[in-house]
Amino acid sequence: MNLLEVNKICKTYGSGENAVQALKNVSFCVPRGEYVAIVGESGSGKSTLLNMIGALDTPTSGRVRIGGNDVFSMNDRSLTIFRRRNIGFIFQAFNLIPELSVEQNIIFPVLLDYQKPDRGYLEELLAVLNLKQRRTHLPGQLSGGQQQRVAIGRALITRPSLILADEPTGNLDTQNSSEVIALLKEASRKYEQTIIMITHNRSIAQTADRVLQVSDGVLTDLGRCRE
Repeated sequence: MNLLEVNKICKTYGSGENAVQALKNVSFCVPRGEYVAIVGESGSGKSTLLNMIGALDTPTSGRVRIGGNDVFSMNDRSLTIFRRRNIGFIFQAFNLIPELSVEQNIIFPVLLDYQKPDRGYLEELLAVLNLKQRRTHLPGQLSGGQQQRVAIGRALITRPSLILADEPTGNLDTQNSSEVIALLKEASRKYEQTIIMITHNRSIAQTADRVLQVSDGVLTDLGRCRE
């Protein structure tokens, strides 16, 4: 069963002679639990595509369905709630709240949704992310790799069906990059979450189940990676 269906997405910026086609008739599907890497040169349109999938931007035409829900048919309030409950975002820049502890940063999306965090699941995440000894630390007291693990925990805490990761290893060294990718793969397997990751690193892309390439706004499916 497909969790994500992208159907004929186009995105044009500007008009007339100044029009730029960032995405050109992009279509693909991702089954539940699959881990997909999207590669492409800078300016190829891959970040624009991720923004469309996450409903952070609106396409010029086309549809995105997540779990059968047409995200662009929702009003702003419904879309905000849907995105908060169904999509987890992991950014290159971590985007942690500096005044909040590790634990507070992780549970923040749950509190934002006026819900109570599942303490058992929180403890499980802290253990998986190797952050139990850092739960009261502030982001400024953590290494880059630790901060990115907090960001992963924040993305996972609401148990979203879809995780969108935009260059999650871009600010990390080789060892921390490997650890972050291993954590994402474990999340995909253990929690049956679908992961879409943008990366410019071909070696990292090969850790995914499948690789898609965006070039000049056109998407090509490069197929499944070998185990």
